[in-house]
Amino acid sequence: MMALTFVDVVARYLFNRPIRGAFEITELVLLVLIVAGLPLVSHGDEHVAMDFIDRMLPPRAVAMLIRAVHAIVAALFFFLTWQMLIKANRIAGYGDTTDVLRILVGPFVYFMAAMIGLSGLVHLLKVFLPWLKR
Repeated sequence: MMALTFVDVVARYLFNRPIRGAFEITELVLLVLIVAGLPLVSHGDEHVAMDFIDRMLPPRAVAMLIRAVHAIVAALFFFLTWQMLIKANRIAGYGDTTDVLRILVGPFVYFMAAMIGLSGLVHLLKVFLPWLKR
């Protein structure tokens, strides 16, 4: 992605010939990178967290709070997965493509739904398997 952006900028400013569809490719690769990292972030407990409440609670209450938060996040991710699948079905049904290169967008939205669902599954496992760590 970095090489594509570099070559595109050089080609655009030095030769006045940008790479056709470079912006679309960058968008799609960025989408894949970000969404593919979501289950890894969930597994490593690397989401943004506020731990000021943890200092006021006993360890057992903190453990229960963490499990409750994982359950809520799992439910939200499963809801988002459901909504993404509805959107993916609609986009795939329309046959939506990118403007320049005509790359089908549907598979990317299905991939997003799968990664969000996998993240939900990771959080669900952390509810029932609290020893599940990195």
